[in-house]
Amino acid sequence: MEAAANQAPKAWRGRFYEDLEVGDVYRSRLGRTVTETDNVWFTCLTLNTNQNHFNDEFSKGTPFGRPLVNSAFTLALVTGLTVPDTSENATANLAWTDITMPNPVYVGDTLWAETEVLDTRESRSRPNVGIIGVRTRGINQRREVVIEFRRTFMVYKRQAPEVVDLFPGTDTDWSV
Repeated sequence: MEAAANQAPKAWRGRFYEDLEVGDVYRSRLGRTVTETDNVWFTCLTLNTNQNHFNDEFSKGTPFGRPLVNSAFTLALVTGLTVPDTSENATANLAWTDITMPNPVYVGDTLWAETEVLDTRESRSRPNVGIIGVRTRGINQRREVVIEFRRTFMVYKRQAPEVVDLFPGTDTDWSV
């Protein structure tokens, strides 16, 4: 039984192709505070040797005066914040384009994401998916836009065999 429009569904399976319409706007339910560990680990994992991300003394001499959060981390985090609303049932990302970073991100900033659906179409080569185009922006606690980008991804249709409910169930009665 479907939930009314103003009620949460009893079982959340994420949005499917049929659920995404041009003009829909989704705001991330959660914000995420960036930690020093996030920034240093991501910088090390990606072998980014730009001292702006990990050297306090070096960063003091830059226009920012302190280390910047790795911009690739910002892109990954803001994309991740959009997944529950847009691409939890995606099969593949196809493109990120038009990436801009109008304001810096620092350790201690909390980011949220806002996404608008720009276009939808059925896949010509894969009948179980549709192609979705969105624009997303990351916003910090100071209400500043820190990143904007467009993203295109393939998302499964509701009846696609790839997204059947995989919960195993059990024949065992509850014991508590």
